[in-house]
Amino acid sequence: MSPEANEPESSKPVAAAQGTGPAAEPHRPDRTLLAILAAIAVLVIVALIVVFTRGQPATVDEATPAGVVQRYSAAVIAGDEAAAATYLTDAAKARCSSTIERMAADNLRVTLVSTTERPASADVKVLITVSEGGGPFGSAEYQMEDGFDLVKTGDKWLIDRAPWQLTVCQNTAVK
Repeated sequence: MSPEANEPESSKPVAAAQGTGPAAEPHRPDRTLLAILAAIAVLVIVALIVVFTRGQPATVDEATPAGVVQRYSAAVIAGDEAAAATYLTDAAKARCSSTIERMAADNLRVTLVSTTERPASADVKVLITVSEGGGPFGSAEYQMEDGFDLVKTGDKWLIDRAPWQLTVCQNTAVK
């Protein structure tokens, strides 16, 4: 037997000549893998930007019935009854009764469904979502469709009737 037959495989000069031994170039990462990782990083960054910059819904023009309903609803939900009352007709304010018990508005969400506009009046249909906390399976939600009746007074739209969940009666001082 020759002395070469007893040598370990890794020390043979053939391995270095094939580029698989210790004298071969260091291994570089695959460019395809780097491209995939870069694409994933870009997607994650874009998703984070979308999530953190998404804020309030677009504001509808206040000169439209839907814009008046949007501002009125936002004022009611924020608890600003004085601001909400500026969007009501005098008749709607007069119909207000102290016996109306309004539900907590901080658990309401109002979504525009449709608007029907005529020369002197308009109907704005909305979807009202009410969220209630608690329960054995977490919070509960229910939805109902209701509408606002608006009338045109001069060049402004005013609410003549609002859904009961969004009815505002300004507190009057007792004399």
